Amino acid sequence: MSKLWGGRFTKQTDQLVEEYTASITFDKELAEEDIEGSLAHVTMLGKCGILPAEDVEKIKDGLLQVQAMIRRGELEYTIQNEDIHMNIEKTLIDLIGPVGGKLHTGRSRNDQVATDMHLYLRKRVVEFVGLLIKLQEALLEKAKANLDTIIPGYTHLQRAQPILFAHHLMAYVSMFQRDLERLQDSYKRVDMLPLGAGALAGTTFPIDRHFVAEQLGFGRVYENSLDAVSDRDFILEFLSNASMIMMHLSRFSEEMVLWSSTEFAFIELDDAFCTGSSIMPQKKNPDVAELVRGKTGRVYGNLFGLMTVLKSLPLAYNKDMQEDKEGMFDTVRTLQGALQLFAPMVSTMKVNTERMRQAVNQDFSNATDIADYLVNKGLPFRQAHEVIGKTVLYCIQNKKYLLDMSIEEFKTFSELFESDIYAVLQPEQVVNARNVFGGTASNQVSEAIGRAEQVLAESQSWLHDFLEKSK
Repeated sequence: MSKLWGGRFTKQTDQLVEEYTASITFDKELAEEDIEGSLAHVTMLGKCGILPAEDVEKIKDGLLQVQAMIRRGELEYTIQNEDIHMNIEKTLIDLIGPVGGKLHTGRSRNDQVATDMHLYLRKRVVEFVGLLIKLQEALLEKAKANLDTIIPGYTHLQRAQPILFAHHLMAYVSMFQRDLERLQDSYKRVDMLPLGAGALAGTTFPIDRHFVAEQLGFGRVYENSLDAVSDRDFILEFLSNASMIMMHLSRFSEEMVLWSSTEFAFIELDDAFCTGSSIMPQKKNPDVAELVRGKTGRVYGNLFGLMTVLKSLPLAYNKDMQEDKEGMFDTVRTLQGALQLFAPMVSTMKVNTERMRQAVNQDFSNATDIADYLVNKGLPFRQAHEVIGKTVLYCIQNKKYLLDMSIEEFKTFSELFESDIYAVLQPEQVVNARNVFGGTASNQVSEAIGRAEQVLAESQSWLHDFLEKSK
């Protein structure tokens, strides 16, 4: 089979080389973007007088026919045509004749593939902003429903201080807001047009790159042709952002796995997001949360893999850069699946408020408040810390909790204790005593939810405006 680029060669490509170097098995995912970019390119060629109007119209009609074939699943991709660009161009030539070969005037596969990936990631970034918004909405609704639910707060996975469950959920709202903002910020670096850079040095044809950018809705055009065809920073940035999103999802997944265990029993995940055991009929396994936790590793791997590919490449394009796509596609699919599942998993999660309250009542997470109580009575904090440490040890040795102690027992550790210590130790009092900005007091959490809803409305407006502009 004759190659579209084969004029300089005297023999056919080795079959193993064709199979090893072809990218069509995975870059066919860029088919829609390749057609989109080609339509804008050929329109520009006509506008600049590089191709006659009749050729432009014939090529555009042919591209639309190819696009229809792609959408119907009728286009037969071949390894012999190597990649999505050559497969589409060969099909175009078969449909409309030699005039189809004029489409590649003034461009290279180097700037063509870069353009396809910019178009592809631009859509995905916006999609993931939308999915993060849905996840934040689910978290906010669950937080508002649990403004009076108290849960043990942990450090080192040891009981630390009681907090509102809503406060815990709002921590994830904040994490995902940072993720969302990183995606929004990265958009301006995805929203750049490389087309027109040619193979590396530009082109001798009098093209209009800014016209193509306007047609495709790009905000900027690459300033340097070498940079345009060799830049993969925008993919690395996406993979980095995706890795952080997955890391946050993985942390939440770990807590769901713990909380849904018999040992914790703080939550119950809906049956729709769990699976059973093939041998143990009583089991209800949090497989979605576990798999999100596990798939985080492959997203990290895709980031590290591309960074390793790029680290020693001289300018400009090198075949190594073909390795930029599979990891990107895999990360997109992995993140899509995780985010699409997570919002409904949160929304349908049952919160066992009684079990959470029981846990709070059966620990020493209110000990810090006794130290603060003694400090307010004039005892230096370090001395108060020692007093409470001894008090907790006494309780452990006598199998009781702080609220079980009599006032006489308290006074054996410090004469500063009065009967008001029992009010100080109540979980609601402990929570609401943290009445500082960002704290777990119920009024602070309510205000945090209100602020988060305002920020969420701004994100929704950004997404709405973008989608309207893109129509």
